Amino acid sequence: MIERSLDLDAVEAFVRIAELGSFTRAAEAMGTAQAAVSLKLKRLEDRLGCRLIERTPRHVHLSARGAAFLEHARELLAVHDRALATFAQARQRLAIGISDHVAGPELAALIARMNAQDPQLLIEIRIASSGDLLQSFDRRELDTVIVRMHGGRDDGELLAEEQFGWFAAPSWQPRAGEPLPLATLAEPCGVRAMAGQALDAAGIPWTEIFVGGGVATVVAAVMAGLGVAALAPRMLPLGAMDVGTRLGLPDLPRLPVLLHTRVRDGRQRHALAALSAAFRSAVHSRAAASPARSKFA
Repeated sequence: MIERSLDLDAVEAFVRIAELGSFTRAAEAMGTAQAAVSLKLKRLEDRLGCRLIERTPRHVHLSARGAAFLEHARELLAVHDRALATFAQARQRLAIGISDHVAGPELAALIARMNAQDPQLLIEIRIASSGDLLQSFDRRELDTVIVRMHGGRDDGELLAEEQFGWFAAPSWQPRAGEPLPLATLAEPCGVRAMAGQALDAAGIPWTEIFVGGGVATVVAAVMAGLGVAALAPRMLPLGAMDVGTRLGLPDLPRLPVLLHTRVRDGRQRHALAALSAAFRSAVHSRAAASPARSKFA
């Protein structure tokens, strides 16, 4: 029988560690230090009298007791948030712009993570090119933008770096003597410019075979067998092949993902910290699951 009530901060630390699989990313989401998160977890485990998280130098995972407690911990936090919402004033708004080359298949999970952090926060998300979003941010139309590094900008917080490759459908075959058919986004697009410059520098003739209004349409064109596209592996469905080595295409660089924000504190900052930590976790997990360059035999 547990006589004393549970520390909600400690319960939140446990939930964040379980969801993000990392003490470091849990600390980022909570806006605190890793040592503080470890201390909160130890306090909770001491209170419950059991180990909730098994931790090794390489892995963090739930114990059997931790897995059984996780849903109850989430419910406890949700009830607490609903109780506070009873006295909340008008919803606060957070307007976020996310580059089309950054918003991948994890977007729904990222939105859910922000909503779980603060269900009363009004979240507005706009998807566009990095250049357009930075202009909107500078005009104060957006509170925060998450974009690829853009020419002429050296500000922003580094969230992650992603390796790009040359991807095609498994059935696609180049035609001898013809320029490389390239599927791209419409101008202006920094990734499109990077791909064209890399091919030009390597002396490889190319031609645009498809111009899409978003990354999803470019991916569809690639998987339809129209040609090759420069993309981050995270954006592509299972089965897409990196054909760069086979075709002798130039290596593409790792491109930084940067966070630009005017939000410094309050509820919006906590939600943004949860989004940033979840995004880092998603990129890291996909990178660990995928080889740097697949072979196209």
